[in-house]
Amino acid sequence: MNIAIFHNFMDNIGGAEAVTLTLSRELNADIYTTNVDEDKIRRMGFDPAKVRSIGKVPLNAPFRQQMALWRFRRLKLKKPYDFFIIAGDWAMSAAVIHKPNLWYVHSPIREIWDLYDYTRTNIVHPLKRPLFDLWVSYNRKLNISYTDHVERMACNSNNTSARVKKYLNREAAIVHPPVETSRYHCREHSNYWLSVNRLIGHKRVDLQIEAFRGMPEEKLIIVGSYEQSRHFRAYAEQIQKQRPSNVEVKSWVRSEELIELYARCKGFIATAADEDFGMTLVEAMASGKPVIAAKEGGYRETVTPETGVLIESITVDALRSEIQKMSALLKNDPDHYRRACVDRAKNFDTQIFIQNIKALLPK
Repeated sequence: MNIAIFHNFMDNIGGAEAVTLTLSRELNADIYTTNVDEDKIRRMGFDPAKVRSIGKVPLNAPFRQQMALWRFRRLKLKKPYDFFIIAGDWAMSAAVIHKPNLWYVHSPIREIWDLYDYTRTNIVHPLKRPLFDLWVSYNRKLNISYTDHVERMACNSNNTSARVKKYLNREAAIVHPPVETSRYHCREHSNYWLSVNRLIGHKRVDLQIEAFRGMPEEKLIIVGSYEQSRHFRAYAEQIQKQRPSNVEVKSWVRSEELIELYARCKGFIATAADEDFGMTLVEAMASGKPVIAAKEGGYRETVTPETGVLIESITVDALRSEIQKMSALLKNDPDHYRRACVDRAKNFDTQIFIQNIKALLPK
């Protein structure tokens, strides 16, 4: 079966992009996208050979998103395909003329749906908010319209499924995203904690930094990717400026280095607000390392009492307290969580993901 996958942008490689690249590799599918950064794709351990650009889009919102939507809506492929997978929220418009299709939903577009209030308050300049409201209203209508052309839907979590039902009034199968658990391993832990996330406000990286500011005896390494637009660059620069000396920020590390960072960390920190799923937590557990995370979103679907701690109302003080308690426990019993974490991660292995996706494809 010849399959094409549509993904908005491939110039900022995070969890969603890793899912698309995994689908491409396992299904021998071509990827159609806009902006491409082949070096970043290679750093993540993937081959960019099957990634094709349909034309570049601007770096800054909202022109970036709107141009991507426009390009996918007008896309006409010369090569024949038997099936199409939509793997990016701003590639949704491709569903209109590319059928049969499946939309693998990481989330309905967050800035126009569940993160609308956050985006409007924290990112959009007050003088531009009326224009932002018009933009949101227009794109909500488009989003609902394009969803009508989606024939099959699958979500990365129960959390995302609830959003799809709330905002788009559709049901979707649950197919948790893939983690190649065999690539990860556990080594004797070093003196640092690890955090891996995009550097964007709702990931609440500033909360992690403030927690470690009050714990000079502990160390945090943040691996943070970010888009090249003005807003994201400014946020990344702000994080660098405000961090204390016991917090290190890395960006765009190679997959081999990231695997070693997982292998040698004490444990993993995750603070994103209502995260869709959270693949990085599973990667940490596949490395035998415990997780401390907010009791929100998809984190509740992966972390158990045997693999870490979920904080009910996450604050700087609450996060700091849990880090100190777990650090003391690990000092006396370094392997306390190891076996349970590795076993838990296997439930989200790549092969399980591919089996579940194949079950949704035409026979």
